[in-house]
Amino acid sequence: MIVITTCGSQPSASGPADYFTGTVRIDAPFKGSQDARISGATVTFEPGARTAWHTHPLGQTLIVTAGAGLVQEKGHPVRMIKPGDTVWIAPGVKHWHGATATTAMTHIAIAEVLDDKVVDWMEQVSDSEYHAADNRE
Repeated sequence: MIVITTCGSQPSASGPADYFTGTVRIDAPFKGSQDARISGATVTFEPGARTAWHTHPLGQTLIVTAGAGLVQEKGHPVRMIKPGDTVWIAPGVKHWHGATATTAMTHIAIAEVLDDKVVDWMEQVSDSEYHAADNRE
């Protein structure tokens, strides 16, 4: 069976304030069915927007498609990400990702479900944590 979800057939959604800071748009969410465990979406972060700290039980892949962004593993330096970059975040690694202060960023986020869970959300990235990270831009 092949299923095509046509562009525009699903409305855009706002990233919930419990899990995101700033303006975030989630488009074309997808989820595996039956034995397929993969899920994901295209996520656009406006300048300054970012995720909260979080982990994924089976890891996460990000494919940057536009703009300039930041990703940081807890306790490690922030890293710049740009279009064409693919980011692998290992299972259980506490991290955040989002746009720089001046440039929006879009990525495709892909993760697998384990025991009905794809992400464990944690505390928000504070403004001081973000601005210290964004100074690396």
